[in-house]
Amino acid sequence: MVLFRLRRALVLLLAATALPFAARAAASEGLPTRGPIAPYLMPDRQAEVALARSAAPPSIAGKAEVLVLTSHGFETAVKGTNGFVCLVERSWSSPFNDTEFWNPKERGPDCYNPPAARTEIPQLLQEAQWALAGLSRQQMVERTRAAVTDHSFKPPEPGAFGFMLSKKGYLNHAHGPWYPHMMFFIPRDQVASWGPNVDNSPTQSVDRGPYLSTLIMVPVLMWSDGSPGPH
Repeated sequence: MVLFRLRRALVLLLAATALPFAARAAASEGLPTRGPIAPYLMPDRQAEVALARSAAPPSIAGKAEVLVLTSHGFETAVKGTNGFVCLVERSWSSPFNDTEFWNPKERGPDCYNPPAARTEIPQLLQEAQWALAGLSRQQMVERTRAAVTDHSFKPPEPGAFGFMLSKKGYLNHAHGPWYPHMMFFIPRDQVASWGPNVDNSPTQSVDRGPYLSTLIMVPVLMWSDGSPGPH
């Protein structure tokens, strides 16, 4: 009986120490952490492809590369021919201080033009791998900082933008799909040139911190299927 109890104690000790270090570190931050991977995934691969394509007009999305999320990161589901890349972003694409950073319900269909695909997509793919591997938010911040410092992550190219015209998305902190809009990626020091966040200006800026591109969002009149958007 004593031997059995010793073995049981050893098993419990090994199980506790086998917890991924990243998960233990995340819990020690006192912040919400990433839960099980399954809720972040879409079991129906074709449904995810369709949702990703709904981000842009069919004339563009139909020829774009389409990525889908797996338990190890994004992978190509459809090869494209026009340089655009469509995918469904998850909550960890938000600014690091976003209260919904780990919300598994978030689905953000986005379609990046070629300049954005070259500078924004590599960072987005890497962040997804970190999140799925169990890194805490703070660990992701530190790795992003290091990647920006050593130029692994590039600043946005001129003209980099994404279509977000899907009325099927779910951006929880913005109450559903928000408005159909175009999203331009710019360096932080260029915000004033876009005239955002002032009376009667159609442009809005989102400062995502020093390690992510600043966003300029311009609402438009129609969803990707041609139906009118909210005013």
